[in-house]
Amino acid sequence: MKILALESSALACSACLCEDDFPIAQFYENSGMTHSKTLLPMAEELLKHCGVSLGDVDVVAAAAGPGSFTGLRIGVSAAKGLAWALDKPCAKVSTLEAMAWNLAALPGQICPVMDARRSQVYNARFSSDGEAIRRLAPDRAIGLEELAAELETEGQPQILVGDGAQLCYNDFIKRGLKVRMVPPNLRFQNAWGVARAALDQAREGRLIPASELTPDYHRLSQAERERLARDKEKGE
Repeated sequence: MKILALESSALACSACLCEDDFPIAQFYENSGMTHSKTLLPMAEELLKHCGVSLGDVDVVAAAAGPGSFTGLRIGVSAAKGLAWALDKPCAKVSTLEAMAWNLAALPGQICPVMDARRSQVYNARFSSDGEAIRRLAPDRAIGLEELAAELETEGQPQILVGDGAQLCYNDFIKRGLKVRMVPPNLRFQNAWGVARAALDQAREGRLIPASELTPDYHRLSQAERERLARDKEKGE
C-alpha cells in the first residue's frame, strides 16, 4: 500500500512516500519558509523523483492537528486537493500520534508536547513496547501545571518529543519529574509518522473521503477568543 503523507502542523514541513511502513522517500524542511510555498511543490517533486504518479498512490494522509492554525489548513487543503481529483481515500492523523510513532522503537511512555502558548501545550500520552504504540491520554490543550500533576501521579519516566519538549523539560525537571528529551533529529514532526499512523487507519478500515478531511484545532483561535470576549463585555 502506497501512502503519501503531508506534515505542516508546526515550523517543520515534510512530505513522505511509503510502501506500508517502509519509507521510500521523504522531503523535509525546517528553514522558516512558508508552508504555502513549499508543501505542495515538495509533494509533487517527491512523487516525480520516485517515478510514482498520484494515480499509483493508495492513500493520502495529513497531520490534521493539533498545531498551527495556518499550517494545519495548508496541509489539509493540500491533501484534499491531491486526493479529490482521483477519488483517493484519506487518513486524518493526529499530529501528536504521528510524533509518537516516530519513537515507537523506544520502549516506555512517550509524551508529545507542542507549544500552544499561554502556559499551555498540546499534548497526548502514549506507551510503546518497542514496536507499536498505545494511547494513554487524548489529544488536548493542557496547562503545564495540570500536565505536571498528571505525570507526577503516573510516576513513570517520560520521553518528551515535539517543539514544546524543551519548555516542558525545563519546567518538569525543576519539579523533580523523571523526563528526558529525544535529540533534535527525532524531536520535531515529520511525515513518516503521519504515514505510519495512516497505515493503521487503512488496516482498520478507518479511512475517509477527501470531503470529510478537516483540521482539528483543539482550541479557539485568538480572533475567536477576542470576539467571544467582546461579546461577553457587551452582554454585561
